[in-house]
Amino acid sequence: MENLIKLRSRRTARDMLLAFLVLSLVTNAMLFWYIQSFQSVPPPTRSKLLSGNNIVKQNLFNMQSTNRETKQLSQYNSTWNSLDTRPLPAWYEEAKFGIFIHWGLFTVPSFRREWFWWMWQGQKDPASTAFMNQHYKKGFQYQDFASQFTAEFFDPDFWAELLQASGAKYVVLTSKHHEGWTNWPSKYSWNWNSVDAGPHRDLVGDLAKAVRSTTDLKFGLYYSLYEWFNPFFIEDKLNGFQSQNFIWRKMMPELLDLVTTYEPEVLWGDGDWEMSSDYWNSTEFLAWLYNDSPVKDTVVVNDRWGSDARNSHGDFYTGHTRYIPDSKLNHKWENCMTIDRKSWGYRRQADLQDYMDIEELVTVLVETVSGGGNLLMNIGPSVDGVIPLIFEERLRQMGDWLRVNGDAIYGSSPWRVQREKTKIWYTSKQVGNIQVVYAIVFEWPADGLINLQTPITTSGTTVNMLGYATPLLWSAVEPHGMIINASNIPFYKLPCEWAWTFRIGDVM
Repeated sequence: MENLIKLRSRRTARDMLLAFLVLSLVTNAMLFWYIQSFQSVPPPTRSKLLSGNNIVKQNLFNMQSTNRETKQLSQYNSTWNSLDTRPLPAWYEEAKFGIFIHWGLFTVPSFRREWFWWMWQGQKDPASTAFMNQHYKKGFQYQDFASQFTAEFFDPDFWAELLQASGAKYVVLTSKHHEGWTNWPSKYSWNWNSVDAGPHRDLVGDLAKAVRSTTDLKFGLYYSLYEWFNPFFIEDKLNGFQSQNFIWRKMMPELLDLVTTYEPEVLWGDGDWEMSSDYWNSTEFLAWLYNDSPVKDTVVVNDRWGSDARNSHGDFYTGHTRYIPDSKLNHKWENCMTIDRKSWGYRRQADLQDYMDIEELVTVLVETVSGGGNLLMNIGPSVDGVIPLIFEERLRQMGDWLRVNGDAIYGSSPWRVQREKTKIWYTSKQVGNIQVVYAIVFEWPADGLINLQTPITTSGTTVNMLGYATPLLWSAVEPHGMIINASNIPFYKLPCEWAWTFRIGDVM
């Protein structure tokens, strides 16, 4: 009897396993049929077919704010020609300076740079492979780093205080890099996010709350469109990007979730270069963002929404890393750069000389703003949530300089000349009927005489040095130019260490 019971138990278990396998095969076949059938449908019809799933439950691309009665009231349609007519929100033009934060799973190995997973598994980089073989057991996968992403010392209030102290007016945090790991509990990134694994915290939400409750900075988010090893993206790539499984099943619903949940006022796209904006469905998303999202009136986006969009579309152009155009642009632009010359993410093997010093950083800020750009300066926190001291020092030094010289930066405009042949840059402002020009000088002359070759003075011209109360004497130079006499200022009374700003009123 006992043997009979065991035999029946084994048969029951076998039958249940068989049933499960058959059900799985049928389910996968139906899913495959659904995906293939769905991709053959033109995009307009596809949006209608999506009405039963989670994407359109969020009213994908058809979300209408409560004060809109008909879709015809939408101001922008889903074409670049229409989207490019949107005016740049004024706050971004005024801000001039923001902080970029690259933080993700790549901070666990913190080797080479934030592209470590791709360098190791995609490019088969010998140095990355040797690093893994030397320090990790055989069979260790990149996914195993998740449990080591602890962020135990992450203090969003301290981060917010430091960001405010830097003089920045906005911050852009990495919500998802190319590895696909999300720093918020994305339901489209199950078990591959900071709440399900790793620190078990909503890192995006925690910093957003701290920044908004304790500072006046605008809060923004970086989001990589593509993911190196996402199966849906790989499938689309193998299909020659004729399918859009990744777009509709991952990227687009995740972007909508990100915007509606955290309401970023900067949305910094990236990872777009392999395909045009048609594949990414960028224009449909941006039309929703500009017309009906919670941040429709204040949000700004960059130009990384497709291989056809870079330096052509978006609220501001970013070109490439450390981007400063050769000539003045008629479109807003941003110089995104990183204090660590070799990486956006934290690196344990960085040398002191790899970090830009404060005079270099102030020079980059001034050069960028004088040409009409904004500077987005990057730092890389460590795996435990600490901002390394060298980054903290640079941020506080920048804030010290801006507290004295910020009038020449915030809300300024390019002047008719951006710089002299020497290390002197210009910005300007219109104050009532008077044009004010700021000359920012990086090399203090031994005789204290500042020789400016460009300004054309008037009888009403005045000169002051920012941070120094007493007006300065000056003399005109023919046919144009002026010499500012700062020889009476003792060196110990100079208001800052790295560059000095002269405010010149009523000058041409």
